[in-house]
Amino acid sequence: MSDSYAAAGVDTAAGDRAVELMREAVGRTHGPEVIGGVGGFAGLFDASALLGYRRPLLATGTDGVGTKVAIAQALDKHDTVGQDLVGMIVDDIVVVGAKPLFLTDYIACGRLVPERIAEIVRGVAEACAATGTALVGGETAEHPGLMGPDDYDLAGAAVGVVEADDVLGPERVRDGDAIIAMASSGLHSNGFSLVRKILADARLSYTDRVDDLDGPVGLALLEPTRLYARVLLDLLRDPVAGEAVHAFSHVTGGGIAANLARVLPRGAWAELDRGTWAPSPVFRVLTDLSRSRFEDHEGTWNLGIGMFAIVEADFAGEVAATLAAHGVEAWQAGTVSTAPRSLDGFEQGAKGVDGGAVRLVGTYSAG
Repeated sequence: MSDSYAAAGVDTAAGDRAVELMREAVGRTHGPEVIGGVGGFAGLFDASALLGYRRPLLATGTDGVGTKVAIAQALDKHDTVGQDLVGMIVDDIVVVGAKPLFLTDYIACGRLVPERIAEIVRGVAEACAATGTALVGGETAEHPGLMGPDDYDLAGAAVGVVEADDVLGPERVRDGDAIIAMASSGLHSNGFSLVRKILADARLSYTDRVDDLDGPVGLALLEPTRLYARVLLDLLRDPVAGEAVHAFSHVTGGGIAANLARVLPRGAWAELDRGTWAPSPVFRVLTDLSRSRFEDHEGTWNLGIGMFAIVEADFAGEVAATLAAHGVEAWQAGTVSTAPRSLDGFEQGAKGVDGGAVRLVGTYSAG
């Protein structure tokens, strides 16, 4: 019996082949700040540009794609989950007003198939390029016996920078500020354990077709996460609308109200009018299949809102128009208030943040 690493299920040659296949896509994310290219023990990023900041603060975030990868694996379609990874991480960083600098990724798999790994990383690299983020390094680990041959998971971390005086957040939010909602592209990358259960209970496969969706249901579920980073940074640079922005909120795990509450100051509250938007078809299909209501899933799915901007009320229309000009549908969904009132039925803070309070009111638009 061979005692080689290959006999144990780890193919180092396949790992080298995967690096070669992804090298070009990764390289396209590199500007002059990236030193050394692909394949080093550590990625090097020239931070001398930060010398132009008065007080640069580094922002960092880490995340994964979650069980959405199970659908990619089932359909053998791996070119979109990389964008999900970048969206989950980079758009968290942008919430504080930070410009993303660089990202590293990590892929664990049961069996290293070079073409599949390269396809995943190409998706990461293309999303990094779209958000102005350098992909400076990563790791692919083969875990035979721990994961199935076609199983994989991916995660990553990124670093950005923001001028200390320009940090966005609850401290800037004021009574009367307008809450601008930005449309999502679909489910993004949250709530997929529930999605998979709904399909299993309905005895639907990812290749089945359902009314109201174009193509197989699995392809609709794999619609990649919308990337907001470049649009929001352009908004902040706008000489008029940019000055009106006080906070952003990325709608991810925890749903709509909880994530917005995290960026409201303690004592502030907001009611979001469901009637200002219609959840997209994928949400309608899932609620119909599960014989539930949209309201049942407001703490799990984004239901059509991927990001919020909290802005000075007088500039709400201009901010929404600026976002629309950049290709992101936006609308006012509510207003911040600090007036005393009972907060029964509101979501108050989330994920350890003792923030404001939010609840959804009214009935969703039929579209």
